[in-house]
Amino acid sequence: MKTNKNKPDMPSLLKSFLIEYLHQFKNASTHTISMYAETFRLFLEYIQKYHGVRPERFTLKDFSSGNVLEFLNHLEKERKNSIRTRNARLAAIRSFANYLLSVNTTWAADLQRILSIPKKKTRQKVVDYLSKEEVDLILDSPDNTSWIGQRDRALLLVMYNTGGRASEIAHLKVSDVTLEPKGKIRLYGKGRKERSLPLWKNTAKLLRQWIRQNDLKDDNPLFPNLQGREMTRFVIGNRLSVAVSKVSKNYPALKKKKVSPHTFRHATAMHLLQSGIDIATVAMWMGHEQLETTQIYAKADLEMKEKALNTLQEPNAKGFRYKPNDSMLTFLENL
Repeated sequence: MKTNKNKPDMPSLLKSFLIEYLHQFKNASTHTISMYAETFRLFLEYIQKYHGVRPERFTLKDFSSGNVLEFLNHLEKERKNSIRTRNARLAAIRSFANYLLSVNTTWAADLQRILSIPKKKTRQKVVDYLSKEEVDLILDSPDNTSWIGQRDRALLLVMYNTGGRASEIAHLKVSDVTLEPKGKIRLYGKGRKERSLPLWKNTAKLLRQWIRQNDLKDDNPLFPNLQGREMTRFVIGNRLSVAVSKVSKNYPALKKKKVSPHTFRHATAMHLLQSGIDIATVAMWMGHEQLETTQIYAKADLEMKEKALNTLQEPNAKGFRYKPNDSMLTFLENL
């Protein structure tokens, strides 16, 4: 690519970053590339609206730390994005800045200021998760006499069994499932990382029935929509909401909880931890890159236990006062 030290072709560099660099050199997932593309669509729209620069006229001067900070504040204040989303957008911008440095190091003075923009700290919330009873009620709610109900029942059971992200479940194909001799399933997580997880006997049995009854082939989506194509993450969340709404009619406690596919994922992690599975194994099961990510479940579990303890009446045990003997007093006085 032809570049000029003073006037780099930023639109071409951005296309090269998204199409070639992320895909070929970083092996980024389709989801990551889409998220980065969305970040720069929003950024370029912001630059055009507030600085009068059309996207095709975008320059290195426009890609400044000041404009980036303005954009990040715009996301929070005007678009009402969370700090987590803000940090994700910043990560995409930093990645592009690093790419530009690899193209031409003479741009370092402009780019280092962007790379030095810190992530905002987020307040760590206690994980909200579903009890085992609530999960069982949700899993049992789909209508087993209809095609959609049968699919949703299998879908929700696999979500709970694996703790998979909605995006991982959406992309599952029949070939990702092995039912003999023992059931297991292969998930493709963030950064194209692959992990294989065992299936409960009930999950394997239900999937065997589902695949056989619908004559699904290896390259078919495991959980297709009505048109036979992959379900989207949005639709998976919608199907879970339908199940939760049905249960909530007779279980009012669920109405107070905001249940999403990620809540279901939290439930899997918490229930594994509460069953005595060590935290390192839970981290591998969930596809966490860092053990610190999994620690939130251990912290949440401890807080739940402390709340339970506080509801108990403390025993009225009398205290006692320790009286040291003479030799102890002598020892302390002589120190």
